[in-house]
Amino acid sequence: MYRTHRKAFLVSAALVGGTLLMTACEDGNAAKDTGAARSSAPASGGGASVTPSGSAAAGSGKGPGAKDEGTDAADTGSGVDAGDGTRVPVEQGCGANDITWSTRSETQAGGYILVIAKARPGITCYLPGTHPIVAFGSDGTEAGPAEQAVGEPIKLTGGTTAYAGVNPKTTSTNDGKELDSVIVAVDDSDANPVSLKVGTITVDEAIVTNWHTAPKDAVPFS
Repeated sequence: MYRTHRKAFLVSAALVGGTLLMTACEDGNAAKDTGAARSSAPASGGGASVTPSGSAAAGSGKGPGAKDEGTDAADTGSGVDAGDGTRVPVEQGCGANDITWSTRSETQAGGYILVIAKARPGITCYLPGTHPIVAFGSDGTEAGPAEQAVGEPIKLTGGTTAYAGVNPKTTSTNDGKELDSVIVAVDDSDANPVSLKVGTITVDEAIVTNWHTAPKDAVPFS
């Protein structure tokens, strides 16, 4: 849901940006034509003719010192022009390749794996309020959700850390398969999952929590 909304927003922003660009070009041509007409007229009072200062380079139709909002937005990546001089931020969803990953073994709740995610330097992105996709082995067995509720998206940037807890075995039998790594994706639309070494574990009806900003909230109670 979160990524669908983001994609829809980006398409919308692109359409708005295209309309504004066409309008700017038309205005620029009008400004250029008007300037040419003015410069050919005799100057009043016998003085030298004056070229209008209202025309800008590339026919933008903007005066000196005027800011090109569209160019600023493209250069800084701070957002897109909303058409009224303000910018609307574009929120980027995290992919696995935007993140520095690590894992840690914990003993609470019978033992589980804590998956730890931090944004790479210079990256700001959002994790969904759902659980990561965690798979095991060559058959791609997936962990089920440990939580039914959906939380708020997490803004991952700078020193912010996100956590998800994986309990690889929730059964009390001797069944299961032994593995030494897990495959993790941010969510089910992430095209670049990563393989993380976790030591030898037995997997049988595994579960995984949602993403959380505190490790104590990422304990996968079964």
